[in-house]
Amino acid sequence: MTVDAAREALAQAGVTPVAVGITNQRETVCVWERHSGRPLHRAIVWQDRRTAARCVQLARSRRAAALIARTGLRADPYFSATKMEWLLAHVRGLPRRAAAGDVVFGTVDTWLIHRLTGGRAFVTDHTNAARTMLYDIGRRAWDDELLALFGIPAAALPEIRPSSGSFGVTGARHLGVELPVTGVAGDQQAALFGQGCWRAGQAKNTYGTGAFLLLHTGDRRPRSRHGLLATVACARDGGPAYALEGSVFIAGAAIQWLRDGLQIVSRAAESEALARSVADTGGVSFVPAFVGLGAPHWEARARGTIVGLTRGTTRAHLTRAALEAMAYSTKDVLDAMAADARLRLSALQVDGGAAANDWLMQFQADVLGVPVARPDLVETTALGAAGLAGLAVGVWRSPAAFLESRRFKRFRPRPGAARAARAGLAAWHRAVDAALHWSGR
Repeated sequence: MTVDAAREALAQAGVTPVAVGITNQRETVCVWERHSGRPLHRAIVWQDRRTAARCVQLARSRRAAALIARTGLRADPYFSATKMEWLLAHVRGLPRRAAAGDVVFGTVDTWLIHRLTGGRAFVTDHTNAARTMLYDIGRRAWDDELLALFGIPAAALPEIRPSSGSFGVTGARHLGVELPVTGVAGDQQAALFGQGCWRAGQAKNTYGTGAFLLLHTGDRRPRSRHGLLATVACARDGGPAYALEGSVFIAGAAIQWLRDGLQIVSRAAESEALARSVADTGGVSFVPAFVGLGAPHWEARARGTIVGLTRGTTRAHLTRAALEAMAYSTKDVLDAMAADARLRLSALQVDGGAAANDWLMQFQADVLGVPVARPDLVETTALGAAGLAGLAVGVWRSPAAFLESRRFKRFRPRPGAARAARAGLAAWHRAVDAALHWSGR
């Protein structure tokens, strides 16, 4: 949403804002002139794979283990550092200007705050910094050795602050009045906070373009042996805490592809009725690895794979297979989380656009064997950012007060569903193996 659209929406709703909360896609990189705010290149989004070869080189180097130990992340084009490195190599004059502090880098939150405050604030929060592959999650600070590895000058990176607190004041021209920016978090950490997952052992999955699972681990930094990431989340007060994260790169985007690429559905919402119209996928398994596979496989060279097609395959079968892929990939990540954290989840909190699909949520509960809880407001990313901002300025007296009016719809595993789920999951794993084989792995 643009600033103008936000201003109009607030006016129509009769709402008087008291603070600004910002949430953003965490790994997208922007570069601009510090003093003028002029962009120097198009933003490079998280799905961009131009640095895949560099990441393969890093993953095979002697630095790979140290990189994971410092950042909790794996070398992958998904994260920000190699995008910044690419910009420094391909934009004329950028290394010299960045070293002088004339040119700066930031994720979208930093860019927005810089613009909204008229260039007075150059800041980010811990949750966004933790996704750059330049941040030491143990010390919770930029890492000098990683900056040197990627050639990023420290002067070109923003100051890091807690997610709930002071990030500057917007100019009156933007929203009609000067407002403090008091809540900032990456999209998935904002959703985790918006779901009220503030304690170790609580987990959520956001079904958006991709699917992103976070398991809060409290003050304990997690270490994964099963292809997951360690990242920074928000504690109850908005300060930094830790979480395990599993990222499925393509989830709802598979339905978008069926709509826009193959044109076999007219609207994303049509997918629910199509899935209900068939008893199963007709033997079709769909691995939508359009930009590689994320957790727990981490194979950037994998590509989308559909197996089991016959002359009897219909658009309903393909659509159901795309929805089932979301549930199966979620199951794979949650199994890895349970193994790393040595726990069994009692329920899964869900949100995001695809969480509105009742068929998918019921199927997810059947596959997991635990209840799935969907809040009345599925856009908990925005809610989490609002909560972080409002708690900082006293809109709510406590985190509990922030969530006290929430309502949830629960989807419980159906009797007898486990057997069919196990069979479908086995077929899914064979399809994933096929995608990995195609990648040359």
